[in-house]
Amino acid sequence: MSEKPIFCATHPRACSTAFERVFMTCRDQLKCIHEPFGDAYYFGPERLVERYANDAESRIQSGFQETTYQDIMDRINRENAEGKRLFIKDMAQYLLPPDGKPASIAPSLLHPKRGIGTNGANGNSLAISAPLSTAATGVEKAGADDQEKRTKLPFPTAAEPGNPSIMPDAMLRQFHFAFLIRHPRYSIPSYYRCTVPPLDQKTGFYNFMPSEAGYHELRCLFDYLRQSGQVGPKMADGPSSNRDWAIDIGGSGKNAVEICVLDADDVLDNPAGMVEAFCKAVGIRYDPGMLNWDNEEDQRFAQEAFEKWLGFHDDALNSKGLSPRLYKKNVKSNDEQFEDWKARYGYEGAKVIRDTVDSNVADYEYLKRFALKL
Repeated sequence: MSEKPIFCATHPRACSTAFERVFMTCRDQLKCIHEPFGDAYYFGPERLVERYANDAESRIQSGFQETTYQDIMDRINRENAEGKRLFIKDMAQYLLPPDGKPASIAPSLLHPKRGIGTNGANGNSLAISAPLSTAATGVEKAGADDQEKRTKLPFPTAAEPGNPSIMPDAMLRQFHFAFLIRHPRYSIPSYYRCTVPPLDQKTGFYNFMPSEAGYHELRCLFDYLRQSGQVGPKMADGPSSNRDWAIDIGGSGKNAVEICVLDADDVLDNPAGMVEAFCKAVGIRYDPGMLNWDNEEDQRFAQEAFEKWLGFHDDALNSKGLSPRLYKKNVKSNDEQFEDWKARYGYEGAKVIRDTVDSNVADYEYLKRFALKL
């Protein structure tokens, strides 16, 4: 069984923060890192999206205006060396250029040679080596008077054949990937709500960008990891499955990584069963107490972890645990959904939501084929 840092890759509004809270209760065995790559994706000199392109003030206020992808990896390496296994929850799109743009390795992640590893939990090693110089990579860290400097896309670096991400294949292999999805009919309107009044004043996202839905990037990353042998070929298949199997990843069957995809609505219907199955797939010790965080210490810990993305995590912060829904979600017809969205956001808003949902259904349904079933 792999003991690498767990990377739960997802898309926005997949109930992923509530799912993450389950593992934040396991501080005896895990160290959670909450959405680290968004710092570089949105704010740093290697930022991949245009959301804050003309908003230098917000980038400065974030405190991450100089954060590169190597800075994020340095943090992960430091925390991996503390002795507990890492649980990282983040958006797959933070590792891929948006809108289908060609991928090449983030300049700060280029290394002249592989460095000496730092041992983390259970002897795991994440490679650390000094990044190339600014002159060699083209990365210009922004200063207080020069906020528009950034590395233009596509990065002026070589691409790795087949790799859709800005992270080298060797670095991706340092993680144990799992995946969380949710139908876009639920995630997209939830994301839209975060980008319009009154919630936009809290989130700082003042416009809805369909390109941030995240499904296509998640599918591209998933397919690459599967095709390159980093996950699979076996699929996770529930808490009582026979796991006497092995494939050769890194020369040892114990490092094999099952394909583990969870659908958020399955988790909400059966949290105990799905979380236990997930734990077995990724090698975490399951305890039913993981599903409850109704205590002052857990609430304070979550409040500190989620502080940098205000407004996006209110539901998860206000929750006390995961318990089964009393009734399964009623799936409305397309017309009924559109009328609901129109009543809430007007015709134009409803149309944007509908079009974005429709453009992401195929990627969701593709990933759903691999979802864990009990």
